[in-house]
Amino acid sequence: MSPVASTARALRHVIVPGPRDASPREPALRDPSVRDLQRRALLRDTGRPDAVAERLRRGRGAQTNETGRYERITREAFEEDRLHDEEERALALATEVVEERARTIIARNQSPDIGFDYSINPYRGCEHGCFYCYARPSHAHHGLSPGLDFETKLFAKPDAAALLERELAAKSYVAKPIALGANTDPYQPVERRYRITRSVLEVLSKRSHPVGIVTKSHLVTRDVDILGPMAERGLAKVAISLTTLDPVLARRMEPRAATPARRLDAIKRLTDEGIPVTVLVAPIVPAINDHEIERILEAAHAAGAREAGYVLLRLPDELKGLARDWLIEHYPDRLERVLSLVRQTRGGKEYDATWGVRQTGTGAYAWMIGRRFETAARRLGLNATRTRLRTDLFEPPDTARRRAAEDQLSLFA
Repeated sequence: MSPVASTARALRHVIVPGPRDASPREPALRDPSVRDLQRRALLRDTGRPDAVAERLRRGRGAQTNETGRYERITREAFEEDRLHDEEERALALATEVVEERARTIIARNQSPDIGFDYSINPYRGCEHGCFYCYARPSHAHHGLSPGLDFETKLFAKPDAAALLERELAAKSYVAKPIALGANTDPYQPVERRYRITRSVLEVLSKRSHPVGIVTKSHLVTRDVDILGPMAERGLAKVAISLTTLDPVLARRMEPRAATPARRLDAIKRLTDEGIPVTVLVAPIVPAINDHEIERILEAAHAAGAREAGYVLLRLPDELKGLARDWLIEHYPDRLERVLSLVRQTRGGKEYDATWGVRQTGTGAYAWMIGRRFETAARRLGLNATRTRLRTDLFEPPDTARRRAAEDQLSLFA
């Protein structure tokens, strides 16, 4: 038996039963010292670093800020660090945005199991703070931590619209649907100030270029004035990620994202404007939210969604440790259960990056999740039809200018 398993088994005996109305899946720990005992024991056995003080990371998803894997020097917190001025340390966890002067904006995808060839990411890093975000490891390429740095040190691309206009004008450009926010959420909180996503949509609308958006933010409804007319021409659709219907669990999993109720409201508002919406049950975390699959699909269908998809929890690179941190913080008694189920879906490992199976996993548990999802979707009539975006309406900038000139000359005919 692994040290983690033995520790988890021993700690079951110190769980204090919750009140009568408490969920049987989540025993209440009335004594904070009991939960702290669990955390400390599991941290010791897993070798994970101590969490940053809760008062300093309030509203954040990651528990630690472990050094990125490419750095030659590793940072560790010492006891004297915790004695520094609390206000000064809290400032270190405030959101910082660096304006990035990118040279290009359209990214090309070469993964055969991803349903798009082009994508645009207006931001690097994401303030939503989802512990499970598969984009977190990318922050290590910038010398930053995939932990708290990922959700506090952001990069914005204010020139995105101008770059897009230039790239669409290239003679070699072939119009294909662009995925907006395939890596990080294009409607994360900083979009309210920067409005980069909206400026990109304005360019795409002007050029009659198809776009698919993935978000978990209610802010997407701000842009229905652009998305509605685009959808009428078959140029736009939106996917809303809905991980749970439990607001408490949602706050733990995605601390700065919209509540489940707000996401359902976003689905309704978008579909009321004629914008096709897909609901994404993503990710499905074993023993955490897997019991909600049917209820999520039912709620999303009632709100107006007519397509659906799911993704099983993925743990590439640093996410393995970050997921452990999150479980130790919130569900220490389920740590070994969750990781055991994850390994069952990944051929005995905690992650398998093989194309074609990395999104859904393999094995009996993964098969069961797939069949439950398909059965519920079929019963509700989800995925009966698929929205295919049009590419034949695209007008590159030079074509638009030539047409405008022809229209001017026709005045003299």
